[in-house]
Amino acid sequence: MPKRKGKAASDDEDDSGSEVDLVNVDFEFFDPRPIDYLAIKRLLRQLLQLDAEDLHVNDLVDLILSQPLVGTTVKTDGIESDPYAFLTVLNINVHKDNSSIKALISYLLAKSAGNPTAQAALRNIIGPEALASSSSRHVGLLLGERMINMPVQIIPPMYRMLGDEIRMANEDKEPYNFDYYIVLSRLYKITEADISAMDDGTEEPAPPPKKQKKKGKGSKVKGQQLGLPKVGTFSFHHEDEQIQKVATFTVDYEFSNRQPREGSESLGLDVAGRFMIVPATRFAEMVTSMAESHPLPT
Repeated sequence: MPKRKGKAASDDEDDSGSEVDLVNVDFEFFDPRPIDYLAIKRLLRQLLQLDAEDLHVNDLVDLILSQPLVGTTVKTDGIESDPYAFLTVLNINVHKDNSSIKALISYLLAKSAGNPTAQAALRNIIGPEALASSSSRHVGLLLGERMINMPVQIIPPMYRMLGDEIRMANEDKEPYNFDYYIVLSRLYKITEADISAMDDGTEEPAPPPKKQKKKGKGSKVKGQQLGLPKVGTFSFHHEDEQIQKVATFTVDYEFSNRQPREGSESLGLDVAGRFMIVPATRFAEMVTSMAESHPLPT
């Protein structure tokens, strides 16, 4: 049985590009299961891009599946189908000797070198001395990713359920009593050159993937022609805005192994990484802010 069901509205542009179908989709929330291994691995590779192999992503998936009572997957076709999204948390202190966690610790410390203050804060909680101390503050690694056409409205329920699972795990004396969370995310960048190319018609922005219509029929509304995008750095995850409001540090960084711009996962854009350090005392506030900013449709 699923944890719960939820509905979210998504839109789908037709082949002419002039109309948008609004589609109600039923999403089901499940605990992570071994059958989800390949799908979660694909989502982690999307999150970490070409750096994934250097970070022992196979071992990371094994860790995620080793704690099935903490974390959530989102599906639309029942428990045996592939998840379109997942969210979980791993205890960095408990798993510090796992190859994937060791690699991620070194990776994040290296990627924060351009921000000495953030790097010092990171070293204080996951550096070698911090992890060797028996009185060390425990840090949760929040890992989550979704298919690019999944609506952000699924995220607040996933975070709320994760908070409930962490609370219940602590009641059972499981090691989920965190002082900090490190949240991984990813970005895309739009430059003046990108806009000039689009304006000149020399480069077409990659179209979003088509959405399948499932379990519901929505009304069709007229779409408006989109203007050119702005120059800047933008997150693939809209909930980053709420996370950043409570984060003590946000570090944006370049991937070590660059994804080709023409790659399907980059959508023709320069893609980069991000991590945020969040005090556990502000987790509930963050989840409330997400729910207020991205409510489920009524």
